[in-house]
Amino acid sequence: PIVVNGIMYVTTSFDHVYALNAATGEEIWHYQQKLGPITTYCCGPNNRGVAVWGDAVYLATLDSKLVALDAKTGAVKWEKQIADPEKGYSETMAPTAVAGMILIGTNGGEYGIRGFVKAFDAKTGDVKWTFNTIPENSQGVWATNDATGRDMHRDIAGEKAAYQKDGDPYKTLGGGVWQNPAVDLETNRIYFVVGNPSPDLDGAIRPGDNLYTDSLVSLKLDTGELACYFQYIAHDVWDLDAVSPVIIANVSDKDGKPIKGLLHAGKTGHVYVHDAKDCSLIRYSDAMVPQENMWTLPTAEGARMLPGANGGVEWSPMAINPRLGLSYAINLHQPMTYTVKSAKYPDGKLWLGGAFAVIPSEEQWGNVTAVDYNSGKIRWQVKTQQPMIGGILATAGGLVFTGEGNGQFKAYDALTGSELWKFQAGAGVNAPPSSYTVDGKQYIVVGAGGNTQLDYKRGNSIIAFSLPE
Repeated sequence: PIVVNGIMYVTTSFDHVYALNAATGEEIWHYQQKLGPITTYCCGPNNRGVAVWGDAVYLATLDSKLVALDAKTGAVKWEKQIADPEKGYSETMAPTAVAGMILIGTNGGEYGIRGFVKAFDAKTGDVKWTFNTIPENSQGVWATNDATGRDMHRDIAGEKAAYQKDGDPYKTLGGGVWQNPAVDLETNRIYFVVGNPSPDLDGAIRPGDNLYTDSLVSLKLDTGELACYFQYIAHDVWDLDAVSPVIIANVSDKDGKPIKGLLHAGKTGHVYVHDAKDCSLIRYSDAMVPQENMWTLPTAEGARMLPGANGGVEWSPMAINPRLGLSYAINLHQPMTYTVKSAKYPDGKLWLGGAFAVIPSEEQWGNVTAVDYNSGKIRWQVKTQQPMIGGILATAGGLVFTGEGNGQFKAYDALTGSELWKFQAGAGVNAPPSSYTVDGKQYIVVGAGGNTQLDYKRGNSIIAFSLPE
């Protein structure tokens, strides 16, 4: 949820928006988007929230529209089509409101889209700029290693021959943007990560590095001009794309000097630390989950590799405690087999180029991990019964909050990882918690709605907590 002037704005599946009294939970208004006949979306009909600017609330919809609502009444102020849902475009991310603009990316990396980030005028809905996350020349440098230096077993000669024969695949190369950018008004920059190439598992029909998929990207806020980028996995054929949002923080560079940095938690199970100025990689953390057979290529029979396609860290936002120099992430351990099967572009339909399947005989679990982002060392870990997905919150008071698919919502000691408190919500707590204050009183709030991706128990509750008077 997002709280502005004592009003909490919450979204649910299928693009409902609720305005609630943030102190009491009383409903003020409710808006339901009338979705069009075509809604093409990956991984559930979820919505990650709204943005608020001035007297308007902004919602992005499953049928790829941006809607401005009156913040007091929920009445529609304007509605704009972002992209064509018949071509696989959809929206599950929350918009970002900044500098009189509404920033929004797009989903559709499983459907052969060409990804983008757009800036809309907050008052009129007019497009101010567009950045294509897939450039017309997406071949890159033909990288053979991932961000950690491991060989990805690419057939560079074969790819170059295919590129020469068929040209650049940029028009259907994917590169969706799942989550909000981090905004730095001081430098007029935004930072976000770009998702997987299309099709997910069949790299034979998309030769090259497939820029800017699986990358950290920075743009100039006012123009959308590219400032810098860093690609974690070139020519990804494992769906281990970059999806958890970026955090801006003061970090130590390789010489131990303090600089403005960026943190991103990957499906690979690493926390990556970058220089905010040029996007260069400073360090990566110890692996937070098992890594086996990396980077084994998918086969027609099926190849086993860890992490599976869900990570590591899925969409779940990280949190940091700057005083302790610790980042906090929730992880999945979910062994999978990767199968490749070539298929032509299906014109906006699901296009995986194979399949990734959970191995039912192998144990699945999750963890909560604290990483010292100035050294890359794991400070503490707590294993959970189920794979973790949702998000995590760190407070200035030294607490860390996160939820589990079994309905448990827990508080941990930020320094040691000791469990301090828990609450049974009755459904999967698979959303990021938030902290806010009303009239000087602090609240912790979280949604308990379950999760489609991991099939955790569904629910429809928003639960707020506070200390007794």
